[in-house]
Amino acid sequence: MKSLAATLTDPVYVQNKQYTLYDRVWLKIMNDKRDLPFIYLLTKIHLMVVPAAILLFTPLFAGWYWWALAIPYFYVTQFYFKGRFGLMFHCLCHRKTFKAPWQQPLHAYITWIICPLFGHAPEGYFSHHMGMHHIENNMPDDTSSTMAYQRDSLRGFLAYFFKFIFVGVIHTIRYLFSRKRKKLYRRFTAGEYIYMAFCIAMCFVNLKATLVVFIVPLLFARLVMMLGNWTQHSFIDAADPGNLYTNSINCINTVYNKPCWNDGYHIIHHLRPGMHYTEMPGEFLKRKDEFAANWAIVFDGIHYLHILSGCLPNGMINWLTNWLTSTEPFLTQKKKP
Repeated sequence: MKSLAATLTDPVYVQNKQYTLYDRVWLKIMNDKRDLPFIYLLTKIHLMVVPAAILLFTPLFAGWYWWALAIPYFYVTQFYFKGRFGLMFHCLCHRKTFKAPWQQPLHAYITWIICPLFGHAPEGYFSHHMGMHHIENNMPDDTSSTMAYQRDSLRGFLAYFFKFIFVGVIHTIRYLFSRKRKKLYRRFTAGEYIYMAFCIAMCFVNLKATLVVFIVPLLFARLVMMLGNWTQHSFIDAADPGNLYTNSINCINTVYNKPCWNDGYHIIHHLRPGMHYTEMPGEFLKRKDEFAANWAIVFDGIHYLHILSGCLPNGMINWLTNWLTSTEPFLTQKKKP
């Protein structure tokens, strides 16, 4: 056990001393100036990712020239931008980033044009996450629930992953339909099947480019999301599985929280889904006595990949964990009387 640190190193809002002209243009249509980092990330994506994705479908690159672009493109999108973008989009789903006239068209643009570049079928993430996961909170009716599986079993994870890959979409459609969430049901169904048809059609245009830009990222994204959910909901109190303090975990004081918008504060996120990511460290400190009273699990100095390497056997991802950082796990909570 380790005592809670006096200060947290995870990102909080720091007021800009001055804003550029580019900042001021965006601030006119944004609801919250704390979201400017999202604009910076989207700008980088439009400068680096979008043009390269388009070029891969053109005849300008052929033979080894095509692979010379495709390989770094895939690395940059799927290993550098993927986590940052996916968790930024998670924040965009929970809070209206733009003012009323701009919110719907800009969110739709990100959903339908940018999300597929990182493996997210249009409307799928929003409908699944907002229309089911946060309502069911990993309980059995949640179609991505981890509760039925042994969390330190590779066989268990593979069963969980392949179930999601092959029947997850159908189960989510059935869930939304049965709960009469008609708008989300229509959005989810349209997004998944239109995207499927789009990918099939693009295979006839350029098979290699479609695989690199759309299809492989989709499979990879669903693997990453299932690994994330598997870890975030690893340690559940069987006597009280619905307790939000004990059916997920927090990872604090970790480098992961800086590029990934404090995603480590997963208990806080389930308690306060609409809270801005910069407020989460402060909220955690306010609730630290509640965390201790509920026997919540808090990891200090490590992130989900470290925990995952302990959950799955044989050190299958130790190489990645050690590459990212090397710290030791600690639990932060009060001792039982």
